[in-house]
Amino acid sequence: MNKLIHWLENSFAPKMNKVNTNVWIVGIKDGIMQTLPFIFLGSVFCMLTILNDYIPNLPNFWVPFGWTMGMVSLFVAFLVPFNIMEKKRLRKNRINAGLAGLVLFLIIITPQVVASGNPGFGHESLGAGGMFIAMVAGLISAVVFTIFSKFSFFKEESVIPDFVRSWFDSMLPIGIIILFGWIVVDLVGFDLYNMVLAIFKPLAGLVESPIGFPLTMFIFCFLYSLGISSWVLTPILTPVFLDAMQANISGLATNLVTNSTVYSSYLWVGGIGCTFPLVIMCAMSRSKKLSALGKACIGPSVFNINEPIVFGAIAWNPILMIPMWLQGIILPIIVWVFTKVIAFAPIPNVVFEMWYCPFPISTWLITRSIPALILLAGVVLVATLIWLPFFRVYERQQIALENSELKEV
Repeated sequence: MNKLIHWLENSFAPKMNKVNTNVWIVGIKDGIMQTLPFIFLGSVFCMLTILNDYIPNLPNFWVPFGWTMGMVSLFVAFLVPFNIMEKKRLRKNRINAGLAGLVLFLIIITPQVVASGNPGFGHESLGAGGMFIAMVAGLISAVVFTIFSKFSFFKEESVIPDFVRSWFDSMLPIGIIILFGWIVVDLVGFDLYNMVLAIFKPLAGLVESPIGFPLTMFIFCFLYSLGISSWVLTPILTPVFLDAMQANISGLATNLVTNSTVYSSYLWVGGIGCTFPLVIMCAMSRSKKLSALGKACIGPSVFNINEPIVFGAIAWNPILMIPMWLQGIILPIIVWVFTKVIAFAPIPNVVFEMWYCPFPISTWLITRSIPALILLAGVVLVATLIWLPFFRVYERQQIALENSELKEV
């Protein structure tokens, strides 16, 4: 175990932190995170559509849903190159790079919109279904603008104002990006849209599998136990989760692995790793340190914010890291069995991105199901049984340490 911890601390974690701070990764991650207000608002409209089933004279809330969640890929196509230019200190190019990424994204999806016979702003590729396309379009724009960041049609001593020079200098990379999209998609007829989706489709298939679900959740818990934020996975998994939920809403699939399932219905009570039972144990502990930590963490944990307990007790603590890893394996298997195999509890088909809503309120709002609440209770019970023996060992260590400190005084 000591060798494993040494390798994780000195080799694995530093490499992951480098990935987490890479300009291109951060640009994609920030671009997705900046759309969260629209995603949160879209989830509110999605919840309000339930009222349409009971009050027929109400307006159709799917319309504002389409103007929020249904536009996220459009926003990402602009924000990814915008943020990358910002991180690379090429701020004068950030607006034009973002606009070029947006145009390229629209060029790529145009054949799909036309072929579907549903032109306009309601096409699924503008929403969660096109997020991978938007990321690729944004990255292409960022690459081109980075290559031409030092190019200028004018000499340094030119008397032409800087803002005018910037207009003309931006024309070349913008022209290259638009010509690339036009030639590849329209003139050559290459299906860039489906090629990008084909690259990422195996990932969605893996996540939505009996092995992929616990593997994905284990990775969340594993990284978090090392003090590495799970936001590092945002560029990869957020499009998969959102697209899976969009398919559920459209009635095209019954995907289990979505944000609504993981963060709001069944799994992460108190935050990633289902840490709420641990917080309660700490609050009731005979150790003064753990008791104080637990009481301080109760408030945040109710709203599924668990950074205080993770960084206060779990991160780089081998005794509590192991049960957190087990949560990421065992709990998803239980949820899979009692939703996909036995069909005891329902699979969420409502977008609910308000992960800070306390359990079991969020579970009830999403499912309106008593069996769902029973499954949630079972998950929490199992999580408690996983934490308990490891917590007892850690508690005894802390009590012994506190007693030795008192003797020294």
